[in-house]
Amino acid sequence: MRHLLLAAVAPRRLTRLGELGSAYCEWIVASSWAEAVASIRRHPVEMAVVDPLLGGRSGAQEIARLRAMFPSLPLLIYTDLTPPMASALLQLGRAGVTRALFSGIDDGLGTLQAEIGLELHRSASRQVIDALGGVINNLPANIRLALHGMLNQPGAAPTVAELSRRARVIRRTCERCFTRRGLPPPKTVILLARLLYAHRLLLDPGNTVDDVAAKLGYGKTRTLQAHLRWVFGMTAGEARAALTIEQAAAAVTDRFFPKPTRAAS
Repeated sequence: MRHLLLAAVAPRRLTRLGELGSAYCEWIVASSWAEAVASIRRHPVEMAVVDPLLGGRSGAQEIARLRAMFPSLPLLIYTDLTPPMASALLQLGRAGVTRALFSGIDDGLGTLQAEIGLELHRSASRQVIDALGGVINNLPANIRLALHGMLNQPGAAPTVAELSRRARVIRRTCERCFTRRGLPPPKTVILLARLLYAHRLLLDPGNTVDDVAAKLGYGKTRTLQAHLRWVFGMTAGEARAALTIEQAAAAVTDRFFPKPTRAAS
């Protein structure tokens, strides 16, 4: 699965990240902290690699601000290990940013990919798939992976045809996989996963409703609002204030997914 990631790092570290290859990830590059914030609000990035030395001075405060604005976005520090960096790392640790790699010490390509992979397991889209795990675990792995990948798909809203293409099956086969397991149609499951993802992003103080609608490919914010009212009976603002991640997932699974039945003894 190809991941959309943000790089807010010094140029030589950006070159190193680029060596991971386009088949694994696509990078959105931010050359300033203002650009980083704008990119996170505009694009469905899964995680960010950040450098306190971006711009030539310590950006620990700016990174701590990113953490406060977008707590669902995993952050990985990638910088130089120097004595002046110690205080910045201490400040970032207090802000909850605890994973770091250092140029020339532990930034081999294998290590970079492994560390990014660990952070991706904490992403908002991964949280949504995990929340749905109990009801979609019986789907084939290729379809589950395709469903996950579509949550972070930039641009147009996802479709069943796109899910089938990503899973490398024909549409009829994809639809039958859902029917045979007693699940709602794939179109409905895609929408529900998308709305759980929207709710998770709405919990981040740095995201507006318009930001979330744009990230998820909604042409109009009112369409997202209508979908949220249909599923949760609430507007985006009400769902943000009233529902935790767990409550939103429970509302979706209880209403739309059949309860497993016990076999007769």
